[in-house]
Parts: sequence; C-alpha cells; structure tokens
Amino acid sequence: MKTTVLNIGFDDTDSPKGMCTTYLAYKMVDLLHKERVEFLDFPCLIRFNPNIPWKTRGNGAVGLKIRTTQPKKIKKKITNLVERLSDTKNGANPGLIFLEDEYIPESLKAFSKFALWKLINRNKAKKFASQNNLESFYLGNGQGLVGAIGAIGYEFDDHTLELLSYRKKSHFGKKRKISKQSVKMMQEKTFPYTFNSYDKKKKQVMISPRGPDPVFYGIRGENTNSLFLASKIIETEEKLDGYMLFKSNQGTSDHLRNEIDVKEMKPYTSGTITGVVTKGPVINFGGHLAFSIISKGVEVNCAVYKPTGMTTLLHLIKGDKIRIGGGIRKASANHSRTVNVEFLHVLKLTKNFKTTNPLCSKCSKKMKSKGKNQGFKCIKCGKKSSKKLIHKIPRKIKKQLYIPEISAHRHLTRPLQRIGMKNKETRFEDSIPWFKVFEN
Repeated sequence: MKTTVLNIGFDDTDSPKGMCTTYLAYKMVDLLHKERVEFLDFPCLIRFNPNIPWKTRGNGAVGLKIRTTQPKKIKKKITNLVERLSDTKNGANPGLIFLEDEYIPESLKAFSKFALWKLINRNKAKKFASQNNLESFYLGNGQGLVGAIGAIGYEFDDHTLELLSYRKKSHFGKKRKISKQSVKMMQEKTFPYTFNSYDKKKKQVMISPRGPDPVFYGIRGENTNSLFLASKIIETEEKLDGYMLFKSNQGTSDHLRNEIDVKEMKPYTSGTITGVVTKGPVINFGGHLAFSIISKGVEVNCAVYKPTGMTTLLHLIKGDKIRIGGGIRKASANHSRTVNVEFLHVLKLTKNFKTTNPLCSKCSKKMKSKGKNQGFKCIKCGKKSSKKLIHKIPRKIKKQLYIPEISAHRHLTRPLQRIGMKNKETRFEDSIPWFKVFEN
C-alpha cells in the first residue's frame, strides 16, 4: 500500500490552570501506536521566543513525523484529540498543522527561525498556512498556529533530550512528592550528561513543576542512556501513568542567536547586543541592577533582575565592553524600552584608576591642596608637590561569561556545562523504549 510521510505540529493546548502540550503529545503518540504508524523521529519539543507576553510557561510546541498508509484517518483522529484535550475553557488557543511531505519547505524553516526570537502575529500565521497550502485547524483566536508551523519547520543545529513522566488523571492538581535526596544523587551520578536537575545552593528540586499540569517530572540531558539511568534513581511514592522521550532545543540558547537591531528595539524581541558601558550599574528598588551601554551610536538601557544572582555585574564600570543576550521589555509610563539580561559576556575590561593627594615623603602625611591648579603642601613641614598620586584599582569582575543561577534558568538557557558544545549525535531507533504507558 502507498505510504505517506505526515508531519504534525501543534501548540497552545494548555492554560495556566492546567493541561500541557507535551501531555497531549503523549496521548497522541499512544493513539498513533494503536494505529500502527511508523515513527520517523522522536517527538520534538521546541521552545520558542520566551519573551512573548501571552505564553504559558515555557512557550513549547510539539512536532511529530510519522509514516502512514491512512493519512486522512490519522488527521481526523488527531484533530478530534486536540479538540477534546485542549484546555480551551481556561483560555487555550490550540493550533494544529499537517504537512504531507518527506521534505520540509524552506519557507517553513524560515518561519520557525523567526518564531525563535520575534513576535509573530497570529493572523500572519493563518495567512502563511493558507499561502503554503498547509492543512490547519485551530480553536479560539488561533495563536497556537504560530508554534504549530514552527514545530514542523524547526531545524536542529544543537539539541538535548528530555524524559517527561506523567501523572495519572486522579493525581492532577495534587502536590507532587519526590525524594529530594534521590534527585540530588541522580544529578551527581549522571553529571555532565544531565543538567539543571537540582540546585545545590538553594537545595531545590528543579525537575518537578509546581503547577496543576499532568507532568510529574522532566529530566533533561544529552543522551538516552543517561536519562533512563536517571529515571531509575529517582524515588517517589506516586504511581505514574507513563513517560515519553522528547528531542528538544532546551539548554541551547537558540533564541539568542539573533542580533538585536538597536535602532528599532522592537518589544519582545530576543537576541544579543554588543556595546560599551556608559553608565555603571546601580541597584534600584527591589534589588535589581540597572545600567546602560552604547551600541552603534544608540544608548540601550539594561536590567539584571535580582533572582538571577548575577550580582557580580555591579562591578561593571564605564568603558567596559560587553555582549549581552536577552529580551526587550516594552516601554511603560516609568521606563523606556529595556533589555532584560539573560547572559552577559565581558569582552574587555577598562582600567580603573583613582587619584589621591600626594603623601609627604618626609612626614608620610597626606598633603593638602593649595587651590585649583596650585599644587599641594604638607601642613606639618611645608614640603610641596605639584601632582596627584594615581592608583590602579583591581577589578572585581573578570573577562568571562556570566549566566543566572540554576533556579533562574529559562528552558532555553544554556547551562555552563553545555558552553561550547553541540549535540548532533542522537539517532532515532524505534527499538529504544522512548515511549511507555505503565500497566495499571
């Protein structure tokens, strides 16, 4: 029988009050297994621009690539599933896209790249789907079409994996109970092949969400073996429903590859700016740092929030050359457009000097000024001097990369252990137990 490669993308099926797009993917894969389709890759969890104001949690969309002999039947079943499980009553605006093609058109790849760092209007997504003959379905205002198109078009330059475990429906909304000690042990035994599982400084578990969604925990890492090992170390009393392995752009800082146009500074844009500090950091109300840089002749206001823990940046001074990554905050009545800093790389440190009145070589006392441009005089012995002393002050900041503490990482933040590396090795094999529904 003739087979068809079917690409499926969907997004915005959750709300702040519940559900989860990855859980819908988990239920969808269960359905597709029963329909005996062939999976061509891991389910892909793609995190898009985290600075979009109406996003829910991590702004993640999911893409699936399968081979089937009954594409029409599969599309109908998937559409019904999205319609049934999306949390539309609490504000979800799901979008679903189908593409029957083994190869992804360049137009979709370009759309996906834009969705990583800029704001894309939902009407543009609807128009794009129509112009590119994409089969689409949406509910509400259709905002989910942006991520749905992007999930199909995304190209991995680097990737990580995440093993997400799901709760039984009877436990949705209940407090999660997970052994803190087992998570700490898991991180120690699987490092550096898993990341951001436990915050040693705050003694905080980082793999388990706090909201009412169906996820029990999510372990992020570099390869399948490490994730399976990690999941066996974690201890919990709750009986889980199952798990699924996702290929993802989490931990890649993918949204910060764009260079921000400082002459436009469009709100919600993500990217990087290179410039020179013009106003050294000051601590404002709430303990946050505020400073300014000049880039291509434009002064840019920057903010570093207290929860990031990047307090060392207080020691920046005028003249330091830096490269920052972050998102542009919309202007308000009290603040101009500002870059919320997600990372800061010190490229060049300016020398810091301090001048003082000279010391008397005879009395070892600091001389007094005789007046403007009149030199200095020792009030004890009368010895004179014409020049101030110049002292070089050691800098309390280094030429290096500064990123937030683990507890302040976003899904896309590249952790220190991943700096300078790219993961391109994972090959999909259906023999790997990447999906599992546990028996009752």
